[in-house]
Amino acid sequence: MAEFQASTGIDGWSERLVRRLAGGTSRRGVLSKLGLAIVAAPVFPLLPIERAKAQTPQAPAPAPGTVLPDLTDFQKKAQTKEDTECNYWRYCAIDGSLCTCCGGGVHTCPAGTQPSLTSWVGTCYNPDDKRNYLIAYRDCCGTSGCGQCGCDNTEEAMPTYRPQGNNEIIWCFGTSSMAYHCSTAALVGVAS
Repeated sequence: MAEFQASTGIDGWSERLVRRLAGGTSRRGVLSKLGLAIVAAPVFPLLPIERAKAQTPQAPAPAPGTVLPDLTDFQKKAQTKEDTECNYWRYCAIDGSLCTCCGGGVHTCPAGTQPSLTSWVGTCYNPDDKRNYLIAYRDCCGTSGCGQCGCDNTEEAMPTYRPQGNNEIIWCFGTSSMAYHCSTAALVGVAS
């Protein structure tokens, strides 16, 4: 049997390090540290940090009364007061009955329905602060259609081969029933 001979250089150094580590730790110790790291890793994004410095500076909103020349027809008519009207600013890409007319809210489903687990998205212009926002449209499912305040706004709508932006799909995937009732428009954040 050949005896162990220590190599020189980087190979020898790494071998000595690994042997020292193996001699001073147990499998259970390594597994417990690995388990702790796996459990603790998802908590790191929740730790408080100074988010003001982490955000990229946004361009200031245009002065009030400034007319932006590239507004679409929907953006020119959009309003921010009445969320039961199809021209409410968040509804730029909504298709279906508004949950605000069916017992729910702009971003909440009516009682007796459940929100779909998937949604389509659109970027809508808020005429009050002159900024664009990302809106997630989610269908409320489980009971027959509401049939009130039907809207079919196609701004930002995409063809079927881009389903994340297609408002013609019934988005009741993952719910107990594929019966469509109404649609919500939840604000996700400022669009860049």
